[in-house]
Amino acid sequence: MKNLILTAALVFSACATTGSTGSGNTGNGNRQQVKTQVANTGNGGGEQQQGEAVVPKISSKAQLIFDDALKAYEAQKKSGAAIDYPGLEKRFRAAVDADPALAEATYNLGVLADRQGKTKEAVSLYKEALAKKPTLRQAAENLGVIAQNNCDEAGATRIYTDILNAYPDDAGSRARLAELARRKGELDRAIELARESLFRDPKTLQAYKTMMMVYYEQNKFSMARLIALRASKLSDTDPDIPYTLGLMNLAEKDPVKARASVKRTVEVAPNYLPAHYQLCQMAFEKEDYQGAEEHLRHILQANGKNAEALLNLGVAYKGMGQLDKAMATYDEAAKINSEMPELYLNRGIIIGLKGDPEKAITMFKTYIARKAESGLAPDHPVHKLIEEQEKAIAKREEDARIAAEAAKMEEEMKKQEAAAAEEERKMKEAEFQKQKQDAKGTPPANKPGDKVEPGKGAPPPAVEKKEEPKPEAKKAPPAPPPAAAPPPAAAPAKKGDEPEDGL
Repeated sequence: MKNLILTAALVFSACATTGSTGSGNTGNGNRQQVKTQVANTGNGGGEQQQGEAVVPKISSKAQLIFDDALKAYEAQKKSGAAIDYPGLEKRFRAAVDADPALAEATYNLGVLADRQGKTKEAVSLYKEALAKKPTLRQAAENLGVIAQNNCDEAGATRIYTDILNAYPDDAGSRARLAELARRKGELDRAIELARESLFRDPKTLQAYKTMMMVYYEQNKFSMARLIALRASKLSDTDPDIPYTLGLMNLAEKDPVKARASVKRTVEVAPNYLPAHYQLCQMAFEKEDYQGAEEHLRHILQANGKNAEALLNLGVAYKGMGQLDKAMATYDEAAKINSEMPELYLNRGIIIGLKGDPEKAITMFKTYIARKAESGLAPDHPVHKLIEEQEKAIAKREEDARIAAEAAKMEEEMKKQEAAAAEEERKMKEAEFQKQKQDAKGTPPANKPGDKVEPGKGAPPPAVEKKEEPKPEAKKAPPAPPPAAAPPPAAAPAKKGDEPEDGL
């Protein structure tokens, strides 16, 4: 049975508000980086604007500790090594302890928590930083990003609008509103807000990214690439840029370049989930199930309760021939979401492979019934799967019929062979009896000296030879004529005439 490629749709967010590229669900990637400059006056490095509250000066000790923490962060970032979050947290916490009014240190603790996925802790720290210093717009903006990533776009819009009302020239909040407009499909409005943002601050990365994605969605790939080039000069580590370039390459039917761009995305941002989903999809299309498993593991590390990712992990195991492992993974997915129709489809495939076509067909029909509302194409692979299992049932029945006929023929042949053997035995017995009747007398005993071979018994009885008739005696020839009588013998000498010799 041919493997089905990716039987469940890969999803990476609970809300479909990310647009074509999936940007915005990158976790902390869209939020402000760790603050790198802070003035001794405590006002964020800028001049005090009209209406802003006066912020007390920060102690020199706290400022030095804070500066050292920033240097440590920059050194780790440049080295390319893993960020030592516990060590940095300890440094920034020491700065807060030295002077609780240092809002920037509290804000940076929020950023570090945010980077580690500790969203609730990050929200609390951002709010604490704003309470210490209401002019710390970065904290407010990050609260808006968190709301945006949690699908609360209305809440995010309120936060960005409040920032813009308080600071009309703020480029960051204007760029965020441009992104929200893009997600709503208001592309012209998005371009307008992004341009206004860049007019106020030409280094606003989010404005460039929003424009890039708008042009991508409009299939204006040349313009999108030009904007991407400008954005990459501001940041060569932002994952949205290479990822969007990869999607453009896919749209232009260049999978080699697309894969290279998406791989570049996970190199600069290993936890950028949209890239892992895309690479997983590419691996499935090439039937590279081990590669798909690798990217699914990254996805499940971020969210082990992702039923769709578990389902696709089962598909990967099935592709590698690990059927029992695949079924166990489907069971894990069912514990999270037992209503997924794809569970029945994929279980049916494995059950069919294990030789239970009736149960497999039941699974496939359940899948069709559950997909009825969303609609199922006439050429969907499930119909072919059912045909294959029906053919398997028909073949099994035909094999059983052929086997039964073969057994019957074999039985008939055995009966015929037995009858022929009995007939042959009877013929031999009759022949033997005939020979006995034809034999006369008993066979003569063996003469002394006759050789008898061991195990062969006495030699067969001698056959009595019939006397052949004797030929008639030849007649005697006629007797010869009588011979003349011999002359008379001389008269014996008288006794005493001759002397006796005494003998």
